[in-house]
Amino acid sequence: MLTVSRLSKSFAGRVLFEDASLQVNRGDRIALIGPNGAGKTTLFSILLGLDEPDKGEVALQRGVNIGFLPQETASTTDETVLQLATSFVHRHASEDQDPDGEGASADLHQIEAKAKRILRGLGFRETDFPRQVKTMSGGWIMRAHLARLLVIEPELLLLDEPTNHLDLESLVWLQSYLRSYTGAILLTSHDRSFLNALAEQIVDIDQRKLLCYRGNYDSYVTQRAARQEQLVAAYKNQQRDIKRLQVFIDRFGAKNTKASQAQSKRKQIERMEKIEMPDLAAPRVAFQFPQPQRSGRKVIELVGIHHAYGQNAVYRGIDYTVERSQRTVLVGPNGAGKSTLLKLLGGVLPVQVGSRELGHNVQVGYGSQHRVDMLNLDRSLLEEAKDCGQQVPEQTVRTILGAFLFRGDDVFKPVGVLSGGEKSRLVLAKLLLNPPNFLLLDEPTTHLDMASIEALIQALKQYEGTLLFISHDVYFIKSIATSVLHIRSGALTFYPGNYDYYLEKTEAESELAGLIAGEKSLEIGRVPASASRNRDQKRLEADARQVRSRARKDIERELSAIEERILGLECRQKELATSLEQPEVHEDSARAMQVTKELKSVTEELQSLSPDWERLVDVAKEI
Repeated sequence: MLTVSRLSKSFAGRVLFEDASLQVNRGDRIALIGPNGAGKTTLFSILLGLDEPDKGEVALQRGVNIGFLPQETASTTDETVLQLATSFVHRHASEDQDPDGEGASADLHQIEAKAKRILRGLGFRETDFPRQVKTMSGGWIMRAHLARLLVIEPELLLLDEPTNHLDLESLVWLQSYLRSYTGAILLTSHDRSFLNALAEQIVDIDQRKLLCYRGNYDSYVTQRAARQEQLVAAYKNQQRDIKRLQVFIDRFGAKNTKASQAQSKRKQIERMEKIEMPDLAAPRVAFQFPQPQRSGRKVIELVGIHHAYGQNAVYRGIDYTVERSQRTVLVGPNGAGKSTLLKLLGGVLPVQVGSRELGHNVQVGYGSQHRVDMLNLDRSLLEEAKDCGQQVPEQTVRTILGAFLFRGDDVFKPVGVLSGGEKSRLVLAKLLLNPPNFLLLDEPTTHLDMASIEALIQALKQYEGTLLFISHDVYFIKSIATSVLHIRSGALTFYPGNYDYYLEKTEAESELAGLIAGEKSLEIGRVPASASRNRDQKRLEADARQVRSRARKDIERELSAIEERILGLECRQKELATSLEQPEVHEDSARAMQVTKELKSVTEELQSLSPDWERLVDVAKEI
């Protein structure tokens, strides 16, 4: 249905593709992989007709429609969430409906019901359906556009990092939904578990070619290693042949009696299809970082901890102790309180009721996607990274920055121009340059490509301190965690084994579903010690659910009001900035002063609203 033939493309003086080919057939499940900057997004643009190849052609079978989900940005209008999810179908139904409209009405009713099912699967609530999409955060806008594509069901679905903006429950749902999708899928993702579950082919952008491997990602890793081994052997053999021929040419090229033979061997070298030495170092960035001082056996102890956001009680009297050298992953449903517990342990949230006691010689480090306020925005990345509390060789600093995707001249960029994800990566890099002996990480693999995730895994395997983390990357979890802490309904259950041990004990249906699973009949090591769930406990949990529901609605109303206010202020800010660019405004000094004053007021209010919005978003995640 889609054929890419002998494609070549250069961008900014760099060759991305050279004589590359690809075939996509109906029903295919293909994952396109390669390091950041390899050309994945450019290839999508060419397939969509948004960009032209330098050479080659793209042939799409007549009548095949393509649906595309970009990685970061998508357009917004005044449509509501439900209107956007059904917009394409509504337009076509109005064009094709019969005279009395009854058939179209029935179809639209079914389509709306389907759209609502998909929206719920992607994490939207009923109260979200009438909300204007433009009032929502970027991640929820992307989810709404993904829902629209799934309602349309195009014959070819192009998905650029579709899991970036999903929480665990919606990720599990999407993975299950795409397994039974009727059309072909071509996607990019850095989530190894997601690729293993969906992909039937892996297309690797390797040395400007599109190389196809049958099977899922793990199968690709094995096949690629074997292929590289064969290429290295073939390269060495060819180089030996070239050297042997060149020796003859150099020795006898000037002799009349041998000149014709020398010329023949010269042409033989020229006719050879040269084999490139595979870049064996590309998949991994290795580095060493300083090790922390040894802490006492007991790292931290929480006793009788109660914590609530307003009326929403997340924890009621929990006890929890962390011991030296544990590598524990926190799992459980969305809103169970994983991030809250991590923040309590890290001292980011104050203890409301109960006590938090650090052990001997414990130094705490907390890394969050939102904790970027410790960065100096006026410094360069390199300057900021070097200011990590101790002397570290510049080469080590640059190597670690490279592992987190800051390469070449990127290290001289001002921190202030970085995106939120880039700032998060910089915070993580700084933690590794001077690691504490008690490290708390919230979704550390977000915004990292596979090579960088592998580098982080190798770094944390070297780490000699104590580690607690939250992640929905199963491969990362299985590589690092030696114990699991399950959190649900304010209760903690500790599993003193790796992730496979936890899956066995909880009888989870899949590796990914295990991250949000509830406890099964066998529970061990519960914290607090009481294992019984009597009627009083169930009643308390029911009360807690009702409180959470009320709190969620209050937060949503407050969040919606702030988002609408921010949207209005941003529009006014643009109007005022545009006005100041007009010469006639400056001809009237009083008017220019008034516009400048209002612009300053609008900008200050926007700045003051941002922390409130971030706080409410964080609170909403925990409810």
